[in-house]
Amino acid sequence: MGCVMAMAEQGDVHEIHQRGLYFEELDADAVYVHSPGRTMTEADNVLFTTMTMNTQALHLDAAYAATQPFGRRVMNSMFTLATMVGQSVAQLTQGTLMGQLGLTDVRFPHPLFPGDTLYTQTHIVDLRPSNSRPGLGVATFAHVGRNQDGITVAEATRVCLMFTREAHEKLRNGSFGVDDWL
Repeated sequence: MGCVMAMAEQGDVHEIHQRGLYFEELDADAVYVHSPGRTMTEADNVLFTTMTMNTQALHLDAAYAATQPFGRRVMNSMFTLATMVGQSVAQLTQGTLMGQLGLTDVRFPHPLFPGDTLYTQTHIVDLRPSNSRPGLGVATFAHVGRNQDGITVAEATRVCLMFTREAHEKLRNGSFGVDDWL
């Protein structure tokens, strides 16, 4: 399944805008395979770890990490999580998400190492109209990240508030007021 494109006529030229899926387009019977994969680098690990003030030597100190059970540095799990969620954005939520409501059931059953490639798939585990925000829906995604050998390295459940096509059109036309958001 490819990304959904929105087309707008502009003279003799068509503009194609990449976007995610609206709430009503999400298919709970599908597995969304996100590509491309992302090969993790030493630079990614050190930069993310230092930017987030995480002083864990398993990410920063190669000599120390060599003395630990994995024998080398491991990728920062928060970088793995962020990348796994990020890989789903273009296909599922780009421009169709109002907000992320939460992350639960986060697990890292196997380490990801610099040089490994992360591949992510998403299954939709629940879809329901929002009880408090008419025109929006709540989608629950189960993300699974695997390395190049197919070993699961990360899992997370993500709950998102998604636009319906109709609500998004109202927003663009200025008729989806501020009071509708609260």
